[in-house]
Amino acid sequence: MKRSAIAGNDAGLLMNDAAVSGEGMVTPMKELSVKVSVIMGVYNPVSEERLRQAVDSIRRQTLRDWEMILCDDGSDASRSAMIRRLAKMDKRIILLRNEQNMGLGYSLNRCLCQAVGKYIARMDDDDISKEERLEKEYAFLERHPQYEWVGSNAELFDADGTWGTDYVPKRPRAEDFLRYSPYIHPSVMFRRRFLVECGGYQTTELTRRCEDYELFMRLHGQGARGYNIQESLLAYREGETSYRKRTAKTRGREAAVRLEGFRRLGILRPDTFHYVLRPLVAGVMPTAILQYARGVGRGNKAHANEARGNGTRGKIAAGRLGLPLTRGKMS
Repeated sequence: MKRSAIAGNDAGLLMNDAAVSGEGMVTPMKELSVKVSVIMGVYNPVSEERLRQAVDSIRRQTLRDWEMILCDDGSDASRSAMIRRLAKMDKRIILLRNEQNMGLGYSLNRCLCQAVGKYIARMDDDDISKEERLEKEYAFLERHPQYEWVGSNAELFDADGTWGTDYVPKRPRAEDFLRYSPYIHPSVMFRRRFLVECGGYQTTELTRRCEDYELFMRLHGQGARGYNIQESLLAYREGETSYRKRTAKTRGREAAVRLEGFRRLGILRPDTFHYVLRPLVAGVMPTAILQYARGVGRGNKAHANEARGNGTRGKIAAGRLGLPLTRGKMS
């Protein structure tokens, strides 16, 4: 197999059957042989059960022609052993490992360079894909060549069960990026050739934990478009206080990514500049106010529980007050 070094921000990384230009663009060299490559970065997973549920949700897909590429991003010894055990569950699973923690973008680029699928599906290590997710997204992209990627809505759940739904716009426009990313990253399937030609994920310190936000704004800025199926094809694990996991450094990075992305999209104006500052403002607001705002904007567990009792699912409109959502779970 051919091996070549990746240049630019990822200097020194070796990737099978792929090359990267001086600008950091991943260049495809592999012959496509499966319909879908599922890529997942994994760093010190919380539990073996959660990771197993995520992997099993791909193994149960109605579309059977897939491969899964896991990149262990420098997990500690015990968790690396756990990841290795789970990777042996299915011969379609390929395991990569970084010797140290490099970040999600770097890990996904490694997976992308190994992929032989016509399409690239994202997955996180603690979410659950619905059984028809890959089949429906694959069929959509086959029928709609005008879109370069497709995502979906997502059910939100935690240890107590499903507590809401994250709705995203069907055909996102530039203005939809003001509040938060209008695509749920682990629900998305890309055309592989397109994602490779666009250079994959940025791996700078600035975009760490904001890889998806930067990516989708960059792609929209280049004129590409995606679509969101108005159905929950993913169960996304998120507690009602997930926003408190974000550090001041992460919030500062997101503000910088927003500034550049809004400028690229032509939506940076005096009347929209406050959206650049939203992550920073959320970081200094008292927890009680954030919880109240989040409850008003997104619904809350009490409403979801009441809906369960009535035999219906609790529904919410995600982030309508503009509070940043944490959709990147791996550092």
